[in-house]
Amino acid sequence: MGLNSTWDNSARANMNVPPLTEPFNYTQTPMRGVNIGGWLVLEPFITPSFFENYTLSQGIVDEYTLSEYLGDNAKDTFETHYMSFITEQTFSDIRDAGLDHVRIPYPYWTVEKLETDPYVEKVSWRYLIRAIEWARKYGLRVNVDLHSVPGNANGWNHSGHQGQVLWLNGTMGEYYGNLTLTYHERLAEFFAQERYKNVVTLYGLVNEPNMMVLDPQTVITWTSNAYDIVRQKGYEGYIVFGDGFRGVDSWAGVFNQSRYPGMVLDMHEYMIFNQGLIAQSHSTKINFVCSAWVNDMQVSSNPATGHGPTIVGEWSQADTDCLRYLNNVGIGSRWEGTLNVSDPASQVLTPSCPTGVNCTCDPANAQPENYSDAYKEFLLMSAESQMTAFESSGAWGFMYWTWKAETADATQWSYERGRAAGIMPQLAYNRTYNCTPSMTPDFVALGLSETY
Repeated sequence: MGLNSTWDNSARANMNVPPLTEPFNYTQTPMRGVNIGGWLVLEPFITPSFFENYTLSQGIVDEYTLSEYLGDNAKDTFETHYMSFITEQTFSDIRDAGLDHVRIPYPYWTVEKLETDPYVEKVSWRYLIRAIEWARKYGLRVNVDLHSVPGNANGWNHSGHQGQVLWLNGTMGEYYGNLTLTYHERLAEFFAQERYKNVVTLYGLVNEPNMMVLDPQTVITWTSNAYDIVRQKGYEGYIVFGDGFRGVDSWAGVFNQSRYPGMVLDMHEYMIFNQGLIAQSHSTKINFVCSAWVNDMQVSSNPATGHGPTIVGEWSQADTDCLRYLNNVGIGSRWEGTLNVSDPASQVLTPSCPTGVNCTCDPANAQPENYSDAYKEFLLMSAESQMTAFESSGAWGFMYWTWKAETADATQWSYERGRAAGIMPQLAYNRTYNCTPSMTPDFVALGLSETY
């Protein structure tokens, strides 16, 4: 796969979008997509089986420490995961869910690892290429996303090595930044090939650079250089950069379309990692999405007030941060007030649910067949309101995080499981709730306690 001299771009995901032979007009047709997280880059909450058999004292909390522990067994372990977690059926199912885009996160060790890294290098490359060919078969367009960079751009476990932020930071920061640019030289030249131009329509530079820690101007300069390299290597599609958690209005005029044509801002919108948002009532959360996030889309999509072309590359319907390992291995939740981390400023040791007392993770982590009817109604309405918001006011659409998760307690993070449970729309383009205020019920009156 990927070596054949011919290929077929005639497929279309559904009748709302053009076949791959025709351009996708993002300004007129919103993308409706999903991430394939936890596959080529491990995330403990998506694949807990990799982490649950170790004690906290062993310190196995991310792909780095797991690879280090596995040693010579790492290659077989990870390749078994690559070949079984995501298959051709995955892409068929994504198409059948009414979705039309797939964001595929991959790490730098897909290309080449650092000399001191324990990661399994290069093996995942052929699975990335295989996934793109499957996407082609089902008419799905792809956002390739460099999810991990040398030195780590944010310090979170989904970048491979939890805790360090050495990319563009510290004594080795410039070296790591330049090394990432050399990877982009190779990657951009590859994806600029004729066979990929109709499928790989979005090219991500780096996932979630943490500009709350990194110097913003340094990241902006690096991003400008990366853009130029990708264009010089012949890639003609859209180039995606992360908002860095700076807020939509801060990007107005930074990468204007006359100098950076085809540059797209990627925002990641989650309620549950924010103390103020997680403490809102169920009804208030939906109304917040339909007002504040619609406004964000309007501001960001207008070049006079924000960057311009904007996508929401990650979001979730999850109402709590209860899921095991979501906040790192061995860390509790904001919801129950058990988020006991090393940084005192980030600890949350009192419950954060709207009542502030008697918060429980049991309903959120339950098997979906045990959800109450009111809870199911809320979760579906939450998902559909976010879809509506991310398609509004000129925004380019969304990619849900994520398609697949190993366990049923992660249903609120899995589009596949949520759809089967009836808490995601059966077809992403056929929805009931469209942010009409009168449609938002009083969930407490429906019997849904604000403690979950």
